[in-house]
Amino acid sequence: MRAIPKPKPKSNSGAGWIVTFADLMSLLLTFFILLLSFSETDVAKYEAMAFALSASFGVAQSNSGGSIIFAEHPEIPPLPKDDQSDLEKEFEDFDEPDVEMLEEPAPPVEVKQIDPNIDQLTETLVDALAAEISSDSLTVSYDADKVVVRFSDSTSFPSGSEELKDAMFPIIEKIEEVLANCEGEVTVSGYTDNLPVNSSRFRSNWDLSAARAVSVVHQLILNNKIDVNRVSAAGHAETNPLAPNDTAENRAKNRRVEISVYSPICEESSWGF
Repeated sequence: MRAIPKPKPKSNSGAGWIVTFADLMSLLLTFFILLLSFSETDVAKYEAMAFALSASFGVAQSNSGGSIIFAEHPEIPPLPKDDQSDLEKEFEDFDEPDVEMLEEPAPPVEVKQIDPNIDQLTETLVDALAAEISSDSLTVSYDADKVVVRFSDSTSFPSGSEELKDAMFPIIEKIEEVLANCEGEVTVSGYTDNLPVNSSRFRSNWDLSAARAVSVVHQLILNNKIDVNRVSAAGHAETNPLAPNDTAENRAKNRRVEISVYSPICEESSWGF
């Protein structure tokens, strides 16, 4: 009987993988060489970016690729002129907004309403004294509290005297007729200029101005048409001038007599003018 031969043991050297690995490395090397051949590196852009990054961290780097050193005062290279002009144009578009300072609003001004009685009394006196107003013998004015009839110096009194001129009597009579139909306080005020009085009869301009006011009051209440309790007289001398006492014309304006009617209440039906 023939004996069966034993199989020879297989030799296991363990180096077969090297061939496969070498082939893989060769393929990878070839692949990266192809990628490198197709790529283009912008060296200038890379250097500018690297320099900007290093400057932001307070360091500077040499262009030759040397070592990085710390810089005390890093200098950033200026941008090209074209890029700089573009940036300036962009910033010019962002104008600063106009800031308007708001002023504190002024408090509202209270405007007094004119009493209809004052309006009506003024119109009535103007109608009754139209001729005298036209000749500049007197004026009629008003405000929110009163109506004022102002006599000029040339019409009312002789110089340095408290005696009424003849032209004053019919004028006062017309005023008396109007005021007899109205209620309200009546004040007659006398004024002078700043020149000292030259008369042995009056101690000062106060005496003269008061005496002239009293003369008008006497004539105003002569016919008993106006209640005497409503009327008063006051002398103000050279106070409250209408104009500076620097010329003869201005001093003549300041020498005057005023009849003021405060808060009048008139009966419209009884007005005859």
